[in-house]
Amino acid sequence: MANIVHADRWGDIIDRPEQDVIEIRWFDTTVAMTGADFNAFLATFAGHVEACGRAGALVDSVQFRMDMALMDAGWRDANIIPRYNAAGVRKFAFLMPLGMPLIGQEPAPEGPAEFPTGYFGTRGDALDWLKA
Repeated sequence: MANIVHADRWGDIIDRPEQDVIEIRWFDTTVAMTGADFNAFLATFAGHVEACGRAGALVDSVQFRMDMALMDAGWRDANIIPRYNAAGVRKFAFLMPLGMPLIGQEPAPEGPAEFPTGYFGTRGDALDWLKA
């Protein structure tokens, strides 16, 4: 049974033990999100990844609206990805709006990740890959 383990103005973090997945579901309110807000949310998510110990992580980015220029990939690689690695994440999936160029490419590790990351256009495809 799904359990919302964190909820705020930016999104929900949902533990799905029956699917061995922990999920972020972003809200369109992220249009007002700053880089610091984003980093804080990722740190909160990493804490729940560690606590729940799920093999898969799913980020539903269909409603995500923050300006991508505000993201700090180096900060994420240094402060978040090692926590996912240590927590035993085996697969990481992004559900993206249709038309995103990475959808359908072969999942592969990104940066210091010890797990592959895949980009999907449907929730079903993302969950099927996470289960495989």
